[in-house]
Amino acid sequence: MRSGKMFDPGDVVITEVQFTDTFEIKRRPALVLFEEFDNVVIAGITSNTGMEGVSISKKDGAVKDSVIKLNYIFTVSTKMIERKLFTLNKEKKRLVFQELTKRLSPLNS
Repeated sequence: MRSGKMFDPGDVVITEVQFTDTFEIKRRPALVLFEEFDNVVIAGITSNTGMEGVSISKKDGAVKDSVIKLNYIFTVSTKMIERKLFTLNKEKKRLVFQELTKRLSPLNS
């Protein structure tokens, strides 16, 4: 890993996340978008394949078919991340970037 950072964009990790509706904290998989100053911006991952987002499969490295939820982005401390599971391939990273860019494009008008 580069420049003293623990995680790289595209890493899939297990982390503690706080649910917005119940304020419960649970261990869940998440995609690292970027890390800065011991804060990691992540997108949640769900095994509910009916949800909207970018799909990942066992072939990509996931334990089971899942969806990266780009509407569920938040920041966690590096201390809340238990471990790295795998890294998305270049094609999946590009798809995540395209989907995020599409959602953020109204900021550029």
